[in-house]
Amino acid sequence: MLSPELFRAALSRFPNGVTVVTARDKGGVDYGMTVSSFCSLSLVPPLVIICIEQGTALHLALQQASHFAVNVLAFDQEDLARRFADSDRTRVDGVPFARGLTGNVLLEGTLASYECAIRERIAGGDHTIFTGEVMAVSARDGRPLVHHRGDYTRLDPLG
Repeated sequence: MLSPELFRAALSRFPNGVTVVTARDKGGVDYGMTVSSFCSLSLVPPLVIICIEQGTALHLALQQASHFAVNVLAFDQEDLARRFADSDRTRVDGVPFARGLTGNVLLEGTLASYECAIRERIAGGDHTIFTGEVMAVSARDGRPLVHHRGDYTRLDPLG
């Protein structure tokens, strides 16, 4: 039988971009969490998916929310990745941000942001897959923060 430790070790060999997903609960409280399980699903219509562990504060907020935002972190934003990876610090208090079209938190200095309307919630083991229809985006040039083998790194330019 495949052990969770071996599975996690094998998964860590695949580098992932680092995002912070934000959402508001029904009381209007903002939550954020570092998420590496993010990818595009469709160009027409514009769809993305995120996978969020059940039992987290963000998961509860997403169960109540109609929208979420994905903030793609730049290589110099490791501090934000670590902050929102801490389960005791899921709130956005003290972090510079603006409100997007959907009212969700868009962190300052990110490489890209996606504002999404939740289309589907699909159970997937100990996670839920949230499908989001992208309503607005922003993007700027820069190098991304990357998660690989349990630590943060960056892509070096070819040269």
